[in-house]
Amino acid sequence: KGEIFGLLGLNGAGKTTTQRMVSTVFQPSEGNITVNGFNSKSDSSEVRRNIGFLPTEVGLYDRLTAREVIKYFGILNDIDENKINDKIDEVLEKLSLVEYANRRCGKLSRGNKQKVAIARAIIHEPPVFIFDEPTSGLDVISSRAVLDFVKQCKDDGRTILYSSHSMYETEEICDKIAIIHDGKILMTDSIEHIRKEHGSLEKAFIATVKGERS
Repeated sequence: KGEIFGLLGLNGAGKTTTQRMVSTVFQPSEGNITVNGFNSKSDSSEVRRNIGFLPTEVGLYDRLTAREVIKYFGILNDIDENKINDKIDEVLEKLSLVEYANRRCGKLSRGNKQKVAIARAIIHEPPVFIFDEPTSGLDVISSRAVLDFVKQCKDDGRTILYSSHSMYETEEICDKIAIIHDGKILMTDSIEHIRKEHGSLEKAFIATVKGERS
């Protein structure tokens, strides 16, 4: 709780597959995954209630407004209709989307589309957030806005599983990380300890992946 755990790896390492297994999109071929006390196989519906999953593909409905998209997913997640508009206003404010609330998603910038996708994923206020490369394809300003929001979620006590291939991002916002390569976890450690042992996350990553390849 109140921690950001990063999945770091090259493209195709298995980061997205791991997150999709945690979110019950895929089932693991071996072992078990537990989220907030619920098993991803036997309690998949409870797991989904306890997570907010942001995949790499934004997949918004272009003809709907930002507010309509968020409301639709709020209703799907059984939010009380008497409370849903207040919750939407709150998340729009947090993500600096108020002025774009009634604009069709097809007319939004890439950065604002990503913010709407985040709002859609977390409108039901789950305890666990899963973000799959949320800054991919964004400009510097939009990336900073997303990273600041993720940090705020941590400060609010959320547990966050965050994947990235960016050393800078991962080292900045994550408390602990797992280095994944070819579907295997090669290292799990805190950022603080990695810095003490290797000097930087980049050095640790290169040494770990090169060691696996040799």
